[in-house]
Amino acid sequence: MTPAQTATLERLLRAGFRFVTIPHVERYLSVEKDGFVAVLEPAAGGFAIFGQIGYWMGEGMGVLVERQRRKVFVWHEQTVDATPDLLAEYQRIRSELKTLLQSTS
Repeated sequence: MTPAQTATLERLLRAGFRFVTIPHVERYLSVEKDGFVAVLEPAAGGFAIFGQIGYWMGEGMGVLVERQRRKVFVWHEQTVDATPDLLAEYQRIRSELKTLLQSTS
């Protein structure tokens, strides 16, 4: 692990993210905050989001999709409506995580 990666992990922890294990992607580092999870992969000396941010649903990560003209988080057979409040929180967490991953201080 590089010093830059270590610094990034420390920033994530200070910002309230916690490390979690997501079944079937255990080899990747995953973080959670306020019910939202992201899988991270090493990139350019730091980390990048692998795929998209999801919503923690039981033991897995629900991904945001559109079904029948509405947005929902889906994991296997489980579905959670992506309410305006949930979508706003999703965007907030996504933006915060991207900023933390790009930061160099």
